[in-house]
Amino acid sequence: MKIATKPFTFTRRSCGVLMHITSLPNRHGSGDLGKSAYEFINFLHAAGQSWWQMLPVNPPGDGFSPYSCKSTFAGSPWLISLDQLVKDGLLRKSDVEPLASFRDEKVLFQAVVPYRLDRLRIAYERFKYQKGSKAKLNRFIKKHAAWLDDFAMFSALQDAHAGKAWNLWARDLRLCEPAALADAKRVLADEVRFHQFQQYIFDRQWTALKAYANSKGVGLMGDIPIFIAYDSADVWAHRTLFLLDREGAPKVVSGCPPDVFNAAGQIWNHPHYDWACHRSANFQWWVQRFAETMRLFDGVRIDHFLGFHRVWQIPFGRADARVGKWVRTPGRELFTAIRKKLCDAPIIAEDLGAVTEGATKLRDDFGFPGMRVLQFGFGGGCEHLPHNLPRSSVLYTGTHDNDTIRGYFAKVEAAGKRSRKARQEFARMQRYANTNSDGTTMHWDLIRTAMASRAGTTIFPVQDILGLGSEARMNVPGTTVDNWEWRMKPGALKKEHAVTLRTMCEDFQRLGS
Repeated sequence: MKIATKPFTFTRRSCGVLMHITSLPNRHGSGDLGKSAYEFINFLHAAGQSWWQMLPVNPPGDGFSPYSCKSTFAGSPWLISLDQLVKDGLLRKSDVEPLASFRDEKVLFQAVVPYRLDRLRIAYERFKYQKGSKAKLNRFIKKHAAWLDDFAMFSALQDAHAGKAWNLWARDLRLCEPAALADAKRVLADEVRFHQFQQYIFDRQWTALKAYANSKGVGLMGDIPIFIAYDSADVWAHRTLFLLDREGAPKVVSGCPPDVFNAAGQIWNHPHYDWACHRSANFQWWVQRFAETMRLFDGVRIDHFLGFHRVWQIPFGRADARVGKWVRTPGRELFTAIRKKLCDAPIIAEDLGAVTEGATKLRDDFGFPGMRVLQFGFGGGCEHLPHNLPRSSVLYTGTHDNDTIRGYFAKVEAAGKRSRKARQEFARMQRYANTNSDGTTMHWDLIRTAMASRAGTTIFPVQDILGLGSEARMNVPGTTVDNWEWRMKPGALKKEHAVTLRTMCEDFQRLGS
């Protein structure tokens, strides 16, 4: 393998592509760590890209959102390549025939998840009889016991309760009473080991993919959400780290106050951290969380970085986000502890929203580049326009929460027929990007505009490279259906896409490899 000669950092001019693994083409209903992931890395290498940015790769919970996961440490079993398990002798070709209901352009989670689970169970039964398999799994379990034991037990118990959230279990299991857990460990021993097996296979496939990406000069960029889902192994096993009552119910939940987008504010319903407890433990849980993430990735984006300065707390059970209050968080102490462990790990601070002076100072004091989104610049957010960017920033044409460039362009153009402000925004986009009037090249024009910016790093959703419209949008914030489902069709990325990107990288000194 060719070894990368340039370090993975946000301090030099570089660029990358944003696409979640589930969006890759694959015959098993959703993208995974198999052949299409390696082919995408080959494309990034040919296109001169330095980064493949993904959404969180932990096990999704309700709604299949990667930002509401069952564990902040475990990998999603649904990303395991079934074809690779065939090569490993754990599945037969006949086991992995795809369902007729699978679709190339969309992940049908309700069909994909049970299909993949059934195959993983078959693979586990065969794994038991492979020579040396017991010793290999035992070594993995021992190495990752700090989080794996809790996650495997949580998952086995949840399966035994037909998927019910942990706060609906019997009280002794809900509160992790030792005698009840000892009984469950004995009764569910094989189910616990099945979940450990899944993490072992995920780790093995991930390690191989990361090594291949790095050999091609491509760094993998992950994503750390600030909050943790209530129905997760982390909250269940570490209740003292969260603001819960004696029965395990949240005292307060996450959200945001009213703003220009939501007159009543928003309720996100994550439990809040007991920061006094984290401080007394020298932020050990957080340090471990970041260390595990950086073991998997070469760089990471911190989602909702502003929450490390202050958070909006809403009393649990209240339906009105306006009754909350701002509470300061010990971000400076936290990142000091993390830096002692991880030194100068490449970190991006997602600082979009109502930025405070304290959050800005926290970001800058630790040298984290902030985020800018090109789409925001044309509607009045001048700090997002390329000529205003600091070098220590990461410019996106859009994120997983935005419409695509073509979709955004079309909506602004349509609104211009009714609104003078929209007409002005549309005209400004055309002038700034020097694009043609019908918008057919808008996606390339804005990618080029971002490439030419002062930002140290630029990132483009793959949908923008392909010039797709709103039908390819990944997520619409505030909605709970039809999100996270988009998939790239087989063969969509072509040689000419790579040539165009590589030429831009050469022109604007962003060539990665």
